[in-house]
Amino acid sequence: MAENIVHLVLARLPDAPAGVKGISLFIVPKFLVNADGSLGARNDVRCVSLEHKLGIHGSPTAVMSFGDNDGAVGYLVGEPNKGLNYMFTMMNHARLGVGIEGVAVSERAYQKAVEYARDRVQSRAVGSPDPAGVAIIRHPDVRRMLMTMRAQIEAQRALTFYAAAALDRAARHPVAAEAARNQALLNFLIPIVKGWNTEQANEITSLAVQVHGGMGYIEETGVAQYYRDARITAIYEGTTGIQALDLIGRKTAMDHGVVARALLAEAQSTAGKLQAAGFDSIAGNLSSAIADAERCVAFILETFGAQPQLAAAGSVPFLKLMGIVLGGWQMGRAALIAKDKLQDADADSDFLNAKIVTARFFAEHLLPQVSGLAAAILKGADSALALGDDQF
Repeated sequence: MAENIVHLVLARLPDAPAGVKGISLFIVPKFLVNADGSLGARNDVRCVSLEHKLGIHGSPTAVMSFGDNDGAVGYLVGEPNKGLNYMFTMMNHARLGVGIEGVAVSERAYQKAVEYARDRVQSRAVGSPDPAGVAIIRHPDVRRMLMTMRAQIEAQRALTFYAAAALDRAARHPVAAEAARNQALLNFLIPIVKGWNTEQANEITSLAVQVHGGMGYIEETGVAQYYRDARITAIYEGTTGIQALDLIGRKTAMDHGVVARALLAEAQSTAGKLQAAGFDSIAGNLSSAIADAERCVAFILETFGAQPQLAAAGSVPFLKLMGIVLGGWQMGRAALIAKDKLQDADADSDFLNAKIVTARFFAEHLLPQVSGLAAAILKGADSALALGDDQF
């Protein structure tokens, strides 16, 4: 498929400092390259085997062996001992990409579930005297599952686009201060986009299987593939736990909560606009969730330095909480825009009304989860850490 294969490899030089500060980045080609650019001898690197994975079977994962015979030749990239710094430049983009992957696999699973729910006829409609079976999309719990999927996907997509816009402004804004502000915003959002989108992708694809009932457990339907493929998204390019530690540490505590509080203030401004527009339940639930989030930010700032284990124990709940709050904010913005667009003569009323209903569902079904997450963050750390190692 290619004349040569180039591997990016993290390794240590013989005199490297201990720990992560001693890791360098190397290019290790399959074939060494001659001075004139032609391919030379085979390098001492080979693929030992392919892993047998739970999902993403279309993307082979290889076990590589370096230097079994004469020693593999690698070419240093940049300066010695700066390998992790260089990798993190790529990793931030990769983490944003994996967040997008989470939305993508969730969307496809949702489409599959809707298609099946429209076609599958089973049982009479709830409360109907007519014994004839109806499509399961008419059953309330199936609709709840589909709405749970739809609302989360729309919120995640909107938040991901918001982060992508910050990326563009950070790279291209002509005013240096605005570029820096957007870079800080992007840095804060990346662990949320990566962590929240992918954690919920596991829930959303599981719901897609559930909508299919027993047929969801049968490979021929195809929905199980999305469930398997989604599982890796919360693991590679940094597990959710790693994203959460990054969020509470470098992205919240180290900047004294400046970005977190600025985002929550902007969300509160939107809540005020929602109230004025007559979206009472969206405004009320969003405001309540923002208040919980503000208390959790204060808790992280108080404990991260003095009692880091308490902060770390609540880090994943904090990431999920921020995802839900910021996702709810984006859904509120969508509802306001949809209401304005409905005044247009050529408005697509079905689409716009669906946006408003979906935003209301998110506010009434998903934003209430924030209070439980906040309680776990503020009061639950002790029980998470209480058992000794030998008690597990």
